[in-house]
Amino acid sequence: MSEPDPLPPADGPLSGVPFVVKDSGPFARGMRFTLGSRAVDAVATTDHTLMSRFRAAGLVPLGQSTAPELGLHFATESARHGITRNPWNPDRGAGGSSGGAAALVAAGAVPFAHGNDGAGSLRVPASACGVIGLKPTRGRTPCGPLTGEAGFGLVTEFGLTRTVRDTAHVLDAVCAPPVGEKFVVSAPTHPYAEAMRADPGRLLIAVTTTPWADTPVDPSVAEAASDAGRVLEWIGHTVEESHPHLEPEDVVEGTALAALATGTALLRAPKRPDPALLEGVSRAVLSEARRCTALEVAAMLEAQHRVTRPLGAFLSRYDLLVTPALGRLPAPHGTLDYDASGHSVRSWLRALLRYGPFTAPFNVSGQPAISLPLALSREGLPIGVQLVAAHGREDLLLAVAAQLEQAVPWRNRRPSIHV
Repeated sequence: MSEPDPLPPADGPLSGVPFVVKDSGPFARGMRFTLGSRAVDAVATTDHTLMSRFRAAGLVPLGQSTAPELGLHFATESARHGITRNPWNPDRGAGGSSGGAAALVAAGAVPFAHGNDGAGSLRVPASACGVIGLKPTRGRTPCGPLTGEAGFGLVTEFGLTRTVRDTAHVLDAVCAPPVGEKFVVSAPTHPYAEAMRADPGRLLIAVTTTPWADTPVDPSVAEAASDAGRVLEWIGHTVEESHPHLEPEDVVEGTALAALATGTALLRAPKRPDPALLEGVSRAVLSEARRCTALEVAAMLEAQHRVTRPLGAFLSRYDLLVTPALGRLPAPHGTLDYDASGHSVRSWLRALLRYGPFTAPFNVSGQPAISLPLALSREGLPIGVQLVAAHGREDLLLAVAAQLEQAVPWRNRRPSIHV
């Protein structure tokens, strides 16, 4: 039996602040994790490096939040955990894969919840639940000690909050450069809690509501992103309609790296999951991971480069890019059926990216991106707007996010289900 976990330090910068850990383990030593699956039942033998930093900051883990099976879903629904409901409307989904985390933060149960993001898994539920979801730059937060790059670099660990201030303080507590990992970003020159209060100057900002997947965008969602552009122009920034040009299939191929990395990790686990207990898409993931060749992985990495280069070039011309976070309002439960038979990895990803077409490119490319709860629909459902900055520029994201939070405050909005 492992030793009991030590109490958090009384002098940590976030001492006593409660939070929850996503069921995407292994993350917290001694904590059972299932990856949202009936086929997985394990206990973490060590703390994730990020968990060690949470503890050192004084954060207090209260429990675990729900996630869909293997985290490969934009809805937090699973055969193991059932449906995670949206506190704004229980008939709607909380998004995924960090949907349990987002629902708890939105409902006021905790001010911060851990989550991770491999194609939008922080920003999508943040949009659906009306909270803030930051995906830091690749290499800003650690992924060790058990792995050197999570999901071929597509998966980034962080969490969800209700305020820009809280996001900045948590990021300050955990953003020291990871030691010995493949992707490392230099430490910021100033604390993010200072950067969010700094004047970013007059920026050149691109706004687009054009998705990279072949899918319609809900008019109310598009309008929220366009409104954000108008607010930014009113604040004093220069705003233009523009977007980077990407091939949708390159985004799918690049995102497939994260899905197949998940399948490979399960196939290499000490105890392989029983396929009979897995949901339909998970079985396809394991099957394709088993058959995948080095040539196929090389082709996916080439697709990743075809996404990374134009996005890097675009964000060298513009300071920020503004898009919707989701392509539509939070979906009714069961809209995306993860247990459906007949899906391949790529057909499932195409279905996901038709629902959430704006987030995945920035996992493929590694830039920081944040979803802000800037609007409500006529039905009273949250609408998130995504801001994206160049590699390593979380300071700029947070400074502009703070300007928007002041100009279009969301602090007093509360869902119908709230503590």
